[in-house]
Amino acid sequence: MKTDKSQELFQRAQTIIPGGVNSPVRAFRQVGRNPIYFDRGEGPYLFDVDGNRYIDFCASFGPLILGHSHPKVVSAISEQALKATTFGACHAKEVKLAELILKNYSYLDQVRLLNSGTEAVMTAIRVARGVTQRPKILKFEGCYHGHSDGLLAKAGSGVAELTESSSQGVPDSIVKETVIARYDSAESLERAFKQYGKEIAAVILEPIPANEGLWVPRQAQLEEICMLAKLHGALVIFDEVISGFRFGLSGASGYFNLKPDLVTLGKIIGGGLPLAACVGTKQCMSYLAPLGPVYQAGTLSGNPLATAAGIAVLTELMSTPPYDFLETRTRRFVARLKEEVLPDWDFSQLGSVFWMSHRKLDGVFPPIITDDDKKAYAKFFGLALEAGVYFAPSPFEVGFVSEAHTESVLDEAIEKLKKCRL
Repeated sequence: MKTDKSQELFQRAQTIIPGGVNSPVRAFRQVGRNPIYFDRGEGPYLFDVDGNRYIDFCASFGPLILGHSHPKVVSAISEQALKATTFGACHAKEVKLAELILKNYSYLDQVRLLNSGTEAVMTAIRVARGVTQRPKILKFEGCYHGHSDGLLAKAGSGVAELTESSSQGVPDSIVKETVIARYDSAESLERAFKQYGKEIAAVILEPIPANEGLWVPRQAQLEEICMLAKLHGALVIFDEVISGFRFGLSGASGYFNLKPDLVTLGKIIGGGLPLAACVGTKQCMSYLAPLGPVYQAGTLSGNPLATAAGIAVLTELMSTPPYDFLETRTRRFVARLKEEVLPDWDFSQLGSVFWMSHRKLDGVFPPIITDDDKKAYAKFFGLALEAGVYFAPSPFEVGFVSEAHTESVLDEAIEKLKKCRL
């Protein structure tokens, strides 16, 4: 595998871009390599600037449920680009996309379109604080909700008793309004509500955590969280930036048949372009400006190119829902990975999402990932890359299977990966 052009680009990038990358995981530091620079994507494949081809299981970290450059998505973007790339004003496609979202999240009433998952979460939290007139947000250790200041928090010396910033540049005065509990501990959650219940505006959670491994909570756990929040007058926010339209047309909410007050969406609803949404009940969303006192704005929010792509993807998914066959394909692929490639590793899988773990999964969340685990993943990642298979460049990240990953493509991936046994 030649990487001359990638190496040259990385050398240039490091002088003008911090760390040479525009998002930290792209630096490949967790896999001990320099980053690959990609040129194009087609169906299940990526092609780098040196001409190497890879079967892609990263899928831009989740948006590409139809695969790269799906003809209907490309056509929708091209058609819109000939009309306009942005208005900074109202247009028909933002209305259409909101209608499609609400058709599937039918228990919610209104949508505010934004540009990223981080923005969507920021908006949902601001709405929750406006509705409840309370300052604190309760989140769970191991769940990722973007890089806004208040959510870059970690548990301090006692979970739910002390919170610390997980990033420099975030003042203690901001993260003190974030309460951390353990997802896998009912006692931790009860303790948090007992101590801060009257101050908590909302509980925010990934209903199916997929940013630090893949973990599927029990139905009873989620019901308990929603019940405790309601009991203490707090709202419930489901962060479905990854799970929305990934585990079904109604995402994780539909999978568990639960109805949070607010849902944040991203990734799939933008079809690979920057777009996200805060979706909520009319009672909550009426607090947003210009109707209410909670301010939020964005020049490119609901961008016509992104909404065109999102409409194309959601229309395709609704026309022929792929979830059953994606589940079957992914389950078979993961079983073969376990049996034929990494027999000593453990795997978790739900729908078209999977995660590989160097150590035995024991139900603890967040999972324990040691330095040895990281080294093992880095070695496997490198071997897979050389063989022409691209996974996420981090042991914490999940893998995705798309409609474009046919049985023959997945068989091809297994044959390539058989050469990568550790």
